[in-house]
Amino acid sequence: MTRLAPTAEMTLGPFFPREFAQGANDLTVVAGKRAEGEVIEITGRVTELDGKPLDNVVVEIWQADAKGRHDNPDFFGWGRAATDAKGVYSFKTIRPGPVQGRAPHINFLILYSGLMRQLQTTMFFERVSDPVLDLVKHRDRLVAKKLSSQSFSFDLRLRGDDETPFFDD
Repeated sequence: MTRLAPTAEMTLGPFFPREFAQGANDLTVVAGKRAEGEVIEITGRVTELDGKPLDNVVVEIWQADAKGRHDNPDFFGWGRAATDAKGVYSFKTIRPGPVQGRAPHINFLILYSGLMRQLQTTMFFERVSDPVLDLVKHRDRLVAKKLSSQSFSFDLRLRGDDETPFFDD
């Protein structure tokens, strides 16, 4: 059986200029009104197999509000950031509350030129019982590192031994 190499038409893209994501990484204000809840910051690095940082990766998040609701008109619950030359992304958001039957979490979507598909994963704030987290072999890779009471780090490794667990669409 012959294996074909992917072509540009088969990979994700086209990609937007870095400016497209500017300002979309602050989920704390909607239409000039501050969202209710504890303001937190999430930062991380997106890296390749060898630890090389990836520049201009589109990182999107979506989450519930502080009360665990997805239908709050005063909290959009979605944001977008692009990584810099060091592979670093950053979001300012509200710490999500638990959604019925689920621990507090934030969903991530990663888009990058050359990927065959979008990558989806979930970040948790601590090691707890959760129906999704309980199914993952390397569950520690889905738990953010607490830097301070309002600051968390969540690195994303796209390939390799320390690869972030990603979920199918």
